[in-house]
Amino acid sequence: MSERLQKLLATAGQGSRREIERWIRDGRLQVNGVRAELGVRASAQDEILLDGRRLVLQAAAPAREVLVYHKPMGEMSTRRDPHGRPTVFEKLPALAQGRWILIGRLDVNTTGLLLFTNDGELAHRLMHPSSEVEREYLVRIRGKPSPAVLETLRRGVQLEDGPAAFDRIEAGEATASHAWFRVVLHEGRNREVRRLWEAVGFEVSRLIRLRYGPCRLPEGLKPGQWSRLQGRELEVLSSIA
Repeated sequence: MSERLQKLLATAGQGSRREIERWIRDGRLQVNGVRAELGVRASAQDEILLDGRRLVLQAAAPAREVLVYHKPMGEMSTRRDPHGRPTVFEKLPALAQGRWILIGRLDVNTTGLLLFTNDGELAHRLMHPSSEVEREYLVRIRGKPSPAVLETLRRGVQLEDGPAAFDRIEAGEATASHAWFRVVLHEGRNREVRRLWEAVGFEVSRLIRLRYGPCRLPEGLKPGQWSRLQGRELEVLSSIA
């Protein structure tokens, strides 16, 4: 039975739907010798090439897996870096079928929780704005914002890609030069936490993601280590998507 190419490949763990749609637009995919266009349908029995390399799809999708990874400072959220910098994919275990798909990126200077899955449909749903999955961060800023500034961040500010706001802000420890906050928002635009603080005149000096939806960064998981999500935790994550 045929289905849209991006859904077929995402379910087989080849990438997220958004990533695969980008491959189609860039002309990197062929189906039975014909360059793929958005909307084309295919099945596991068709010859599907990515950059000239055949993708072998199993008739049945692999069992869903999710990894929790503690991203260290300095790792890139890409599969390869043209400048040879380390990436978040290098320490992950091998998969028998498909490949690991990143759920929500972190910039090179941000640390903390990253999720990976072999299920492209799950990744797509968890990242799609309509799912409104919460992200929680621990952030240290230079200076001490006033209550009025915090209220502005709750009400919302205008960024270059549209209005944005924190759903919740909780103050933590503070010194003469820095202040810590826990912040929560329900979308994952590029560098959104940093840009929100910059919009009200404050620089972020440290940023750690603590939670993505129901998944928290495990206390004993050290930077550069990963663990598998299992049992009830995996069920809860799948249910919100």
